[in-house]
Amino acid sequence: MQPQDEVLPRDVTVPVEIAPLMWQGVRAALPIVLGYLPLGFAYGVLAREAGFNLWETVLMSVLLYAGSGQFIAVSMFGSGVTAAAIIFTVFLVNLRHLLFSASLVPHLRRFRPAALALLAAEITDETFAVAINHYSDHEAHLPYHFGLNLTAHFSWVLASLLGGLAGNLMGDPARFGFNFALPAMFIILLVMQLKDKQTLVVAALAALFSVVIALLWPGSWNIILATVIAATLGVILEPWTGKF
Repeated sequence: MQPQDEVLPRDVTVPVEIAPLMWQGVRAALPIVLGYLPLGFAYGVLAREAGFNLWETVLMSVLLYAGSGQFIAVSMFGSGVTAAAIIFTVFLVNLRHLLFSASLVPHLRRFRPAALALLAAEITDETFAVAINHYSDHEAHLPYHFGLNLTAHFSWVLASLLGGLAGNLMGDPARFGFNFALPAMFIILLVMQLKDKQTLVVAALAALFSVVIALLWPGSWNIILATVIAATLGVILEPWTGKF
């Protein structure tokens, strides 16, 4: 393990080498920030409309930090659904993070468990996509990953705070196009990963299977199942896709 990858106590001077790596992670997070600001703002408005006070709105972004999960939670809360049902639903929606963590293991296995726990708590769809894309041709470093994660998380919390302060003044977020912020951000992240024919095939299969499974089996399992099936087929088809 290199010195810059250690989890250092507060009284230890941070080596100079850490700064460039962390700044690289901060810059890598900027496209995510552009998506998180309007999306987090919309969440803040919706949370206040659902009955959350300002601190509850912000605290959910600090502790839960799951965009789709938070939107679902505030929507269910506003509809009077029980806490147990909300927790179970959000848990199912966020099960895909198991796949994200497993995919990062080959790149991060050499780091301390404490550092891995911090990284795991900060995983989102967007930071995972940027990190796994970066690690395809770069060595993994904790400063880079923390710079990426903390920048994205801070922007989400800030946007939630601003949306919470706006309260009910904004009205329907869809009038301002905020409802398209999340799909647009996912499209950008997908395009960043389409580097060869194999990734294109896997992406197309994942989209196809996700739609088909959603039609046949309503719920939140379509994304997880489609990801597993498409990734498996991608490995099987790799010898053939490389020939074209």
